[in-house]
Amino acid sequence: MRQHQPVNPFVCDCIHDTASCLSSSAVRNAAIKHVTIIGGGQMGAGIAQVAATTGHSVVLVDTNEEILKKSAKGIEGSLKRVVKKKFADKPDAGAEFIAKVMANVSISTDAASVVGSTDLVLEAIVEDLKIKQGLFGALDKVAPAHTIFASNTSSLPITDIASSTSRLDRFGGLHFFNPVPMMKLVEVIGTSATSQDTFDSLLAFSKALGKTPVSCKDTPGFIVNRLLVPYMMEAIRLHERGHGSKEDIDIAMKLGAGYPMGPFELLDYVGLDTAKFIMDGWVEKDPDNPLMQPSEMLNKLVAEGKFGKKTGEGFYKYK
Repeated sequence: MRQHQPVNPFVCDCIHDTASCLSSSAVRNAAIKHVTIIGGGQMGAGIAQVAATTGHSVVLVDTNEEILKKSAKGIEGSLKRVVKKKFADKPDAGAEFIAKVMANVSISTDAASVVGSTDLVLEAIVEDLKIKQGLFGALDKVAPAHTIFASNTSSLPITDIASSTSRLDRFGGLHFFNPVPMMKLVEVIGTSATSQDTFDSLLAFSKALGKTPVSCKDTPGFIVNRLLVPYMMEAIRLHERGHGSKEDIDIAMKLGAGYPMGPFELLDYVGLDTAKFIMDGWVEKDPDNPLMQPSEMLNKLVAEGKFGKKTGEGFYKYK
């Protein structure tokens, strides 16, 4: 990991099942080879790791130098965990694998200066429509005509984000799931203006990362969150009505439906503030939809700063 400079975009050791690493020839034939990822947080760093592992040339961008240093350390730490499992008896091969992946990643604090040769700009920043629009509006003026823009948003309309640009036909959504290196799914979202070529390129890119893409329309929550968030909200309402304790509801869904986590455990993991943010946006757009009604209990916990695991308390205590 280093400051942005030309890198070898096709370095990739195809070690059996390691991070679904593809052959360098497959990457050479892919339409998207050079990727600029905006946002050095957990999602952005995770996407950068997977793209670099599959031989793509990646520039990870953030306005904060410290965040980028933390991102680099996190990517290398994650790769070391992969190496510990896959190269237990081959330390030299493991070290070489890490070096080759990291050679595919460069960092920058100036997005406008690094998009000139990129095939894809993928945004993974704060869920704020105006900020996303401002970012893409600025980059639209300096990115090449062929460059595809995509957002990793989980709840905001892709159409609204794309409206700040002049490349509506080259704009779509790529919704990854956390933790990115582990989760196989990518929701590929097309708007009414997204061209078929753009959509096909985003599907192909997702597959090149070793992910399984599903095609989505630009509707609130796409597929996963459109089903998942109302389910979690109904669990809260069930508890609010006194029809079940949060513990019993969690156990029921784990043992009865085979879910790895119950809805309250999942809410604490995702973040109650995040769940509230999504619901507030949906309520504003569709106030009469019974699936999208707010919860007094959720609002109270968020107002008290109890966001879940990240604050030490949500529906459960973690301290």
